[in-house]
Amino acid sequence: MAETRDLLGPVDDRALDEVVTFTSELIRIDTTNHGDGSCRERPAAEYVAERLADTGLEPALLERTRGRTNVVARIEGTDPSADALLVHGHLDVVPAEAADWTVDPFSGEVSDGVVWGRGAVDMKNMDAMVLAVVRGWARAGVRPRRDIVIAYTADEEASADDGSGFLADRHPGLFEGCTEGISESGAFTFHAGDGLSLYPIAAGERGTGWLKLTAEGRAGHGSKVNRDNAVTTLADAVARIGRHEWPVRLTPTVRAALTEIAALHGFDVDLDAPGFDVDELLAKLGPAAELVAPTVRNSSNPTMLDAGYKVNVIPRRATALIDGRIVPGCEDEFRETMDRLTGPAVQWEFHHREVALQAPVDSPTYAKLRAAVEHFDPDGHAVPYCMSGGTDAKQFSRLGITGYGFSPLKLPVGFDYQALFHGVDERVPVDALHFGVRVLDRYLRTA
Repeated sequence: MAETRDLLGPVDDRALDEVVTFTSELIRIDTTNHGDGSCRERPAAEYVAERLADTGLEPALLERTRGRTNVVARIEGTDPSADALLVHGHLDVVPAEAADWTVDPFSGEVSDGVVWGRGAVDMKNMDAMVLAVVRGWARAGVRPRRDIVIAYTADEEASADDGSGFLADRHPGLFEGCTEGISESGAFTFHAGDGLSLYPIAAGERGTGWLKLTAEGRAGHGSKVNRDNAVTTLADAVARIGRHEWPVRLTPTVRAALTEIAALHGFDVDLDAPGFDVDELLAKLGPAAELVAPTVRNSSNPTMLDAGYKVNVIPRRATALIDGRIVPGCEDEFRETMDRLTGPAVQWEFHHREVALQAPVDSPTYAKLRAAVEHFDPDGHAVPYCMSGGTDAKQFSRLGITGYGFSPLKLPVGFDYQALFHGVDERVPVDALHFGVRVLDRYLRTA
């Protein structure tokens, strides 16, 4: 980058135009990840790498599998003694069934102040914001205080084996000095009713525990009595898992979320009081309960069953998949409960496993994230929350990087941001992108 300065100032109009263009054009690059290895993120990776290179950066394009391309670049800060910050976003998207959409999901259409298409909120919008901010800095001669490592990853919507997992395992040196990171799923407007606007900043993620259950039995004719029917045995276990009521387990992040959201609703809570009932509290929080309810306990939802090949043949084997999510610190409880619910006749194993995460909400980083959002929406309230799902932060945590969910958007009342994740008619308002660029620019300059 050219001659530098680090004073705070507004982003230029070109950055606001570019974030819309970049979001639209990235959506048009179809990077659908079906989870079968067929996705090719390289065209999107080349797109972002070219625009980073325009600023004088030297982005590296890295692949484990041909076409599954990641991009990493480093911006040098003004304080060599400061820890580095990772800013990461994924380039792949989940599938979209065009017949269900109002517009072509890969059109990137911009109409009536809205950008439409798969990836508009998950997460080509954030990818575009980062590009717009970095290019704006190059034009203005801005350098951040600390080194910033930018990573655009492949394969987040599946295993991350070709993306952040590959980068963490094979290229850890690119992230030298990084102690914290920011990425998707945080700092969006959540309208909690009665004019209350929240901006949940993710400071934790439940762990992922996708399970495969297998029951073995005695094959036979469907007309005969069979007390060793694998389908029956498996179905009993699946039903027990699906009906199980998990106990409440409140992590520090969730406790902070409950306390702050309750206070904004006008009442104090004592989470340690005898007889405290978290479900009773959630019922008082109105729409805001949606932010917290999925993360106060573990969960285990049956999602897939596979057994048999003909109606009059009892199969020898039956299998099922369970989407398990694990509260930080509750891994042992999850395993022990699965052993009990499946019973001795059903075997289970982790089909896919990712650790749970927690990030401190009393840290200088969280305070700066909060301040950046509330600077541009003084009537909004940034609050901590824990994600019910997961992100690439889980993979980068293996390098000792603490992750926060922070992809800021100011959204109008009635805009159901969370429903658009992996949903139909995914879209993002242009004004929300402009807000995101301003907030991200302010935070990254002062991080």
